Amino acid sequence: MDIFNSYNLIIEASVILILSFLFNGVAKKTNIPSVLLLIVLGIILQFFLKTFTSEEVDFFPALEVLGIIGLIMIVLEAALELELKKEKILPILKAMAIALIGLIGSAWLAALILYQFTPNMSMEIAWIYATPLSILSSAIIIPSVNGLTEKKKEFHIYESTFSDIMGIMMFYFLVSKLNPSEDSSPVGFSINVLLTIVISLIASYAIILIFQKIRNQAKLFLLIAVLLLLYAIGKQLHLSSLLIILIFGLVIANMKLFFGGKLSKYLEFESAHRIYHELHIVTLETAFVVRTFFFVIFGLTITIGSLFNLEVAFTSLLILASIYLIRFVILRTFFGTDILPQLFIAPRGLITILLFYAIPANAQLAEFEPGILLFVIIGSSLIMTWALIKFKVKKNTILDQIDEEIEELSTKNEALGTEHTPDDQ
Repeated sequence: MDIFNSYNLIIEASVILILSFLFNGVAKKTNIPSVLLLIVLGIILQFFLKTFTSEEVDFFPALEVLGIIGLIMIVLEAALELELKKEKILPILKAMAIALIGLIGSAWLAALILYQFTPNMSMEIAWIYATPLSILSSAIIIPSVNGLTEKKKEFHIYESTFSDIMGIMMFYFLVSKLNPSEDSSPVGFSINVLLTIVISLIASYAIILIFQKIRNQAKLFLLIAVLLLLYAIGKQLHLSSLLIILIFGLVIANMKLFFGGKLSKYLEFESAHRIYHELHIVTLETAFVVRTFFFVIFGLTITIGSLFNLEVAFTSLLILASIYLIRFVILRTFFGTDILPQLFIAPRGLITILLFYAIPANAQLAEFEPGILLFVIIGSSLIMTWALIKFKVKKNTILDQIDEEIEELSTKNEALGTEHTPDDQ
């Protein structure tokens, strides 16, 4: 049976998307991340392929492209949700500080662990391997925190988005240090970031002003194509390309702020707002499709046997412990005792996988066990699932107690009411 002919591929892709939609429904009811279910689906398909075909398929090119597009869509989706208001400045800065300290602290401890337990690994290479394992997954977090309070949900959106962006910048900064021809000094890196911000702002204003004039209905995917082009060109020029996507999303989501004063006369607000609204929908749908196929293909490529390696399990458990230790210290410092379930919402996912495959050849070590990557991703996702379920149960228990107390009071009031006759009044 040729499972890779055109019609079979259409059937397979359609079934995967339908299952992904159902997984989202399961995730809302159970708090089990749909990403985990997609990885499991990929693993099942891997066994199916090995059973029914001997043909070897290289999924890595598709995984890499889907990962990049998915990353762009997820960051854009998150940026479109961010409102820049005076009352939001403190939560945004706090989330940024927590994301940065958590990223560096987790990478430092993970690097020490990898350096200690991976043969022939230098500390410099250990930092490169540790960085992807230290980045929060907005692809998993954002769809999973809808059941939390608005304040906590907002914190997780800010924190995971900043973690993605700063983690990628940190990874490529560390990689550039391996290449003497690139300026990897802190000054050069800072100039790179500032240059990216300036280019991003200019590009964002230009895109909005041009696209608000376009009357053609089929312009949203043209806009996405422009953003993808800017991202790819930025990468070729060694700019922090993800900042371009983030800043564009922030500008179009907060047009009245960025087009204030004299600039307001150039903005056709209704037309631009319609672009924002439609872009929000398209981004959401595209992120869903790309995320679905990315994690299914990742499931198709992983080696399950490595999970049962005792050395892999021991190293991975140490890394997981270090993640929550650092997170506990940071959240306790910034938020006091109100740190649940935030403490356990620290999954690794799309960015971790994407950057792991982006480690340059001169930094790759045959001694490093890829099972660590899978173990940490699955372990951190299961811990988040447990925390969200426990928090939901606890919240429901409190609500039930309140309902019981209200019912008791109502019963007592009714009883008191029946004891009084009209003569008593």
